[in-house]
Amino acid sequence: MNAKEILKDKFWIVEDNGESVGTISFNNDHYIVHTEKDSPAVCNSKSSVNKKLGSLTWTQLKVTETTQFYVHDFPTNCKPFNSMYDIKRKLPLFTKSEKSKSVYCAGYYIIQFNKGWVKSYCPKLITIERYNNKGPFKTDIEMRQQLSIANAKTTN
Repeated sequence: MNAKEILKDKFWIVEDNGESVGTISFNNDHYIVHTEKDSPAVCNSKSSVNKKLGSLTWTQLKVTETTQFYVHDFPTNCKPFNSMYDIKRKLPLFTKSEKSKSVYCAGYYIIQFNKGWVKSYCPKLITIERYNNKGPFKTDIEMRQQLSIANAKTTN
């Protein structure tokens, strides 16, 4: 059997030959084991969980690191080339390759199309020029707050 980590040091799914047979959660210095066959059991250590379930292999959650790129402190969705800053419009700009003619705006934006406000991450400069917009924002949360405000103003 295998205990497959889902939340780092907090929650595992117990599998037997690839089929889910239970869960293990860790709360306040003890493990709670739930299986299809038995009522929940409280164990004080991984070794006591192993005794309860038999031979158990604990697999760790694989955390992949993502490289984040920035143009003038605003995040981008790829490695930026030809970074520049449009002082007049206050926009961090970049291209996605050395020879590209398409210019993108780093950061998060909200853009007003015919159907309403939508969120956008690193939109093309031409989109920002054609439509009413707000941004750039450095974080997704900041952009979502402004989207909520813009949508509330639209519905009133």
